Amino acid sequence: MAIVVDIDVLLAKRKMSVGDFADAIGITPANVAVLKNGRAKAVRFTTLDAICRVLECQPGEVLRFVPDD
Repeated sequence: MAIVVDIDVLLAKRKMSVGDFADAIGITPANVAVLKNGRAKAVRFTTLDAICRVLECQPGEVLRFVPDD
């Protein structure tokens, strides 16, 4: 997939656990794993907003485009 989700990098930088992050943004740890592993087909803007608010980042730090080879 050409869109990469860098939540794991941001969580590591902030020393935040997946469980704490999931609680803070209001989704299950399983759904955080789906996002982290690149298996998500979509993300709601409300979820992206919560992610950015909790991690104090911009959407471009969470999502990035990598061209397929």
